[in-house]
Amino acid sequence: MSNLLDYKCPNCGGALQFDTATQKMACPFCGSSFEMSQLQAKDDVLNQQQPDYGAPAPQQGDEFNWNPAGQDWNGEDANMSVFVCNSCGGEIVGDMNTAATSCPYCGNPVVMSGRLSGMLKPNYVIPFQLDKKAAKARLKEYVNSKKFAPSTFKSENKLEEIKGIYVPFWLFDSQINADVHYEATRTRSWSDKNYRYTETSYFDVYRAGNMAFANIPVDGSSKMPDDLMESIEPFDFNGAVDFQTAYLAGYLADKYDVDMQASIPRANERIKNSAEAVLQATVDGYTSVTPKASYVRLLNGVSKYALYPVWLLNTTYKGEKYTFAMNGQTGKFVGNIPVDKGKLAGLFAGITVAGTGVVFLLGRLLGLI
Repeated sequence: MSNLLDYKCPNCGGALQFDTATQKMACPFCGSSFEMSQLQAKDDVLNQQQPDYGAPAPQQGDEFNWNPAGQDWNGEDANMSVFVCNSCGGEIVGDMNTAATSCPYCGNPVVMSGRLSGMLKPNYVIPFQLDKKAAKARLKEYVNSKKFAPSTFKSENKLEEIKGIYVPFWLFDSQINADVHYEATRTRSWSDKNYRYTETSYFDVYRAGNMAFANIPVDGSSKMPDDLMESIEPFDFNGAVDFQTAYLAGYLADKYDVDMQASIPRANERIKNSAEAVLQATVDGYTSVTPKASYVRLLNGVSKYALYPVWLLNTTYKGEKYTFAMNGQTGKFVGNIPVDKGKLAGLFAGITVAGTGVVFLLGRLLGLI
């Protein structure tokens, strides 16, 4: 790959950008477009080795063992830059052509700190399917649906601050054995002319089964709240492709600061909760069901590293931080909107006036006024 992440138009020499509408690299200067495969030669040969799928022997109790994720850059990272926010400490990745930008997490200016190093290269990327125009329209629609949203949130300047960023995710695949022991009860009631009777029967219930999980996502950014990212799920992994640096053209990428090992507890929790819910759904016909003990044993645990597309706006209003996020693949949108106390006060004033009018009219009808 040539230096400066040299995705230049072969026809005019202009910098190419990824077009979400056509899913091709497009030249904004001469209008040419190119399939991603045509630019494959500009990347070094990708490391195609797959993780070892060896399965650990099942043991008593919860057992979670994962094989490592990611692959080496093989020199490609020399063409990537790291930008650091002096305000919140966020680190984002861009190509060498990325101009000065602002932090997608707090909005403050960021400064280039140097070349990307010491990080794994993603295995996969889900390209943006929705462009900034669609993200702005969805944000505007969302804010307009909130009657008491401050007017400043509806300004064009605020809409322009939304940024497209690839968020790092660790993806976990596995097969599991799970078994759960429940205490269940069944009650029946009857009565005679003197008393009402209730009989409670107790049961030991056991469920076990094998399940498979694929692409369980855990975001690798400490700056990105897990509940926010889980709120814009699901991402459709069928839309994922092998990673190429060309997909980053025109976008930012978060530099993960939570590695695979640190993400494992969250993946284990999601797997365990899901397995227990599936098994408990098979326990019916009882008045109550209480889990007493559960064991999950993971087999063939494999992790992968991927970048998922997110449109993000972080802003501050009256000293409080507000975050909006949109799934860049599906358009699912979440965010918390502040309340304009002035608009709310106006509503209560209107209710008070209306209420006073009703009292006045009722008083006249009753002859009290």
